[in-house]
Amino acid sequence: GSPHPAPGAAQLGVQKGLLAREGMWPGDCLTRTGRMCKPPLQSSRRKNIEFEPLSTTALILEDRPSNLPAKSIEEALRHRQEYDEMVAEAKKREIKEAHKRKKIMKERFKQEENIASAMVIWINEILPNWEGMRSTRRVRELWWQGLPPSVRGKVWSLAVGNELNITPELYEIFLSRAKERWKSFSETSSENDIEDAGASAADREASLELIKLDISRTFPSLYIFQKGGPYHDLLHSVLGAYTCYRPDVGYVQGMSFIAAVLILNLEEADAFIAFANLLNKPCQLAFFRVDHSMMLKYFAAFEVFFEENLPKLFLHFKSYNLTPDIYLIDWIFTLYSKSLPLDLACRVWDVFCRDGEEFLFRTGLGILRLYEDILLQMDFIHIAQFLTKLPEDITSEKLFSCIAAIQMQNSNKKWAQVFASLMKDNKEGDKNHSPALKS
Repeated sequence: GSPHPAPGAAQLGVQKGLLAREGMWPGDCLTRTGRMCKPPLQSSRRKNIEFEPLSTTALILEDRPSNLPAKSIEEALRHRQEYDEMVAEAKKREIKEAHKRKKIMKERFKQEENIASAMVIWINEILPNWEGMRSTRRVRELWWQGLPPSVRGKVWSLAVGNELNITPELYEIFLSRAKERWKSFSETSSENDIEDAGASAADREASLELIKLDISRTFPSLYIFQKGGPYHDLLHSVLGAYTCYRPDVGYVQGMSFIAAVLILNLEEADAFIAFANLLNKPCQLAFFRVDHSMMLKYFAAFEVFFEENLPKLFLHFKSYNLTPDIYLIDWIFTLYSKSLPLDLACRVWDVFCRDGEEFLFRTGLGILRLYEDILLQMDFIHIAQFLTKLPEDITSEKLFSCIAAIQMQNSNKKWAQVFASLMKDNKEGDKNHSPALKS
C-alpha cells in the first residue's frame, strides 16, 4: 500500500477527457499520480499537418539522437522539402483513388439502372410476345447487353426450347430411378439387381462415382454445391436423373458445371429440362459423346475463322503445332462456366442462347483477340497454361468488345456454311477413302 494509490481507470479517463478539452496532444501522458508529464518537443512541429501520412514518412523530420551530430540547416530544410513532397504525393494518390472509387460506383449505379429498365422491357413487352419479338433487331441488341438476372432463366428456357418434350413428371420418374440405383449400389454390388439397358452396371457405377467426385469440384469457391451446401442434393439429383434418362451418353466430366449454372437460374425440373435439351444440341452431343470426327470438324471450322480474324496469332500457334483441342475442349465442355468468372460466363450463355453454337467459337476467338499481344510472346507450354487458366481480372466490357470485333464470315460464308462444307468434304472424302481432316 502506497499512501497515494494510482487513480482508477475511470478517474484517468475523466482526466484525459479534461486534458483533451484543454487542447493537449493525445500523446501527452499521465504519471501514476495523475500529474502530466512533458510532451516531446517535436510533436508541436506536426500540429498543423492536415494530412497525416504513414508514421514512418514523418521520421525524416525528427532530430537525430543526442549522441549523433545535429542536422545542418540545409539538411533540415532538404528533409522538410522531401517530407512535403512525400505528403503531396500521398495526397495525390489518395485523390486519384477516391476518383477511381467514385467512377466505379457511378458505373455500378448506371449498370443497375440499365438492368432495372431492361427488366421492365423484358417482362412487360418481350416475354409476353416471345415468338414475335425474339428475332427483332431491338430485342437482339438488348439481348447482347446481357439479360437481367431476374429473367435470365426464363429467357434461357425459351431460347433453348424443349424439343425433347420433357415434362416435370418425366423428370420425377428418372429421378426416382436414379435414387433406386444409388440405393441398390450402396446395398449390394450384384449386377442382376441393377442391370439396365444401354450401359453396363460397372459403367453406371463409375458414372455415379464420377458425379460424386465432380460435384465436390464444381464452383468450389461458392461453397454451395459441396456436401452440406444448399445446392448439393439438387445438383446430384439433376445429374443422376440425366444418366438414367440418357444412358447412351451417361455422365461426362464437365456436365456438373452446366447443370450448376442452370440450377442457379431455374427451378429444379426446369433446370433438368433445359439441361437435357442443351446437351442434345449437335455441338454438345458431339463433345459429350466424344465423337472425334465431329469434334475435328468443329475445330477445323474454328481454325478457318481463327486464320481470318487473327492471322498473326494463327501462324504463331501453327509454328508451335498448338491445336485448338488443347484449349477449346475445356471451354466448350463447360460452356465457359469453369474458365470465366461466373457473371461473365452467364453473359456468354445469354448470347449463346441467342446465336447458338457459333457464339461458343466466336467467344473463343474473342478471348484469343483480348490476349493476342501476350500470347504472341509465349511458347507452347506457356500458351497452354495461360489458356487453361485465364486471368481472373477479365472484364465483361473488354471481352465483349473483342468478341464484337470478331467477324464470323469467311469468303462471304458464315459459320453454318463453312461447317456444312466441311461436312460435305468429309462425306466425299469417305467415298474416296481419303482422310477428311488432318487430326
